[in-house]
Amino acid sequence: MSSKRPSIALFEPDIPQNAGAIMRLCACLDLPLHIIEPCGFLLDDRKLRRAGMDYRQDTQLTRHDDWAAFAGAVAPARLILASAHAAELLPEFRFAPGDIIVLGRESVGAPDYVHAACQHRVRLPLAPGRRSLNVAQAAGIFAYEACRQLDWFTDLGDRSRD
Repeated sequence: MSSKRPSIALFEPDIPQNAGAIMRLCACLDLPLHIIEPCGFLLDDRKLRRAGMDYRQDTQLTRHDDWAAFAGAVAPARLILASAHAAELLPEFRFAPGDIIVLGRESVGAPDYVHAACQHRVRLPLAPGRRSLNVAQAAGIFAYEACRQLDWFTDLGDRSRD
C-alpha cells in the first residue's frame, strides 16, 4: 500500500463503542490503527465487537504497551494531536504522507507529555461555547480530511459504485 496514507492512534481509550467505531472507520478507509494501552476495557469486550461489527479482521491494528512503546515504534512519523485546546484549525492544517492522527482519552483528553511529543496540535472549528465532538466523530472528520488532502481516495480505488 501507499506510504501516503495516514493512520490513527487512540491514546488509552476509555469507551469500547468509540474504539469499535474508529476500528470500523479504519477498516473502511484501509488506514492503520494504533491502540496505546492501557485501555479502559478489554479488546475482546462485547461492546467493542458490537460497534466494530465484523471489521476487526479487516483492521490493521497494532497495540502498544504505553506511550513510549508507541512513540518508539512509529518514529520518525509526524504526530498530529486532535485537541479541543489547540490553536490551529483543521481547515488550515496541511497533512503530510504518513501522518499519524492521535486522539486522546474520551474522559480527559491527552496529558501534557503527549501534547509535547506531537509535532502539531489541531482542532475542529465548533460553534461558540461548544467544547468538543465525540472522539469517533472527530476521528472520522480528521481521517477524511487527511485522506482528501493526500489523495488517498484515488489509491483506495473507490471511484464509483456503478
